Amino acid sequence: MTKQRGEVSHVLAVDLGGTKCSSAVVNREGKIVSRRTAPVDVSSSSAPVFQIVQLAKDLAGGKKPKDAYAAAAVAVPGLVRRNGTVWAPNLPGWEQMPLARRLVRSLGIPVRIESDRNAAVLGECWLGAARGKSDAIVLMIGTGIGAGILSGGRLIRGAHELSGCAGWLTVTREDVQSAQGRGELESLVAGPAVAQAAQQRLRDEEASSLAELDVSKITAHDVAAAARQDDRLAVDIFNRAGRLLGFAVANLVSLLDPEVIILGGGMAAAADLYLESLKKAMLERAQPLAAENVKIVVSGIADTVNLLGCARLAWESGGTNLKPA
Repeated sequence: MTKQRGEVSHVLAVDLGGTKCSSAVVNREGKIVSRRTAPVDVSSSSAPVFQIVQLAKDLAGGKKPKDAYAAAAVAVPGLVRRNGTVWAPNLPGWEQMPLARRLVRSLGIPVRIESDRNAAVLGECWLGAARGKSDAIVLMIGTGIGAGILSGGRLIRGAHELSGCAGWLTVTREDVQSAQGRGELESLVAGPAVAQAAQQRLRDEEASSLAELDVSKITAHDVAAAARQDDRLAVDIFNRAGRLLGFAVANLVSLLDPEVIILGGGMAAAADLYLESLKKAMLERAQPLAAENVKIVVSGIADTVNLLGCARLAWESGGTNLKPA
């Protein structure tokens, strides 16, 4: 007798980024039972697709993917159009990649594709800080900045699937030249911007322990480490980044009135260095009643949130009920 799709006890979740690809096998309770991560193969436009298929086979435990997984879902670093094609600017040739169609053909199971920011808010709603919430925002701060937005229990997508491009929020009165092509907020406070701010100030011969490093190779991680050692320049950079993020969060709070805003992405690990300045700036600028009631927290599942969001989507696609969280 052929096994029914609902009898399969795992789904495949894939977090495809601009530089790395993580795949995981996830059960109904949201437990990751196995996982693999590899650098994204960008040797051709089809290479990431082949890579996802190979990871699916590697994690299938000797079974065929259609026998190992009830369904699959993939988070992508870009735009998922309503016709199923993907635009991902950091992946060569991904202007209109028919990712879902190709994966369904290769794996033989239902496949959902979602933007990474939407996957993040779904993951937080399932097993993270947004459990039980109908109005939540996940602000992903890393190499770029994006927001997954849940309002009234539904994802906010926009007319062109572009809602949540938070890196484009305007937070100063300045003419920020570096904002062209990536947005003002992103150009001022994302990970690369933190590193670039430190590099410029060191070239201007400001005093800092960071001067002992190769200035051209300083990263946001280096700046965070110096800030935790009370380096004045590094502390000031994070305070300014937090204040500008606070202005952006104030706009989100005033416009959307969320119950919770969750900080995720690579820069969440440094939130202790900017969270207080963020909250202070938010309270200065946001609608007072909304500001008083919103909670701003750091994700406790930042490393796996996209995978968990994809797992939730995959279980829904596989026609299998989720176990209540």
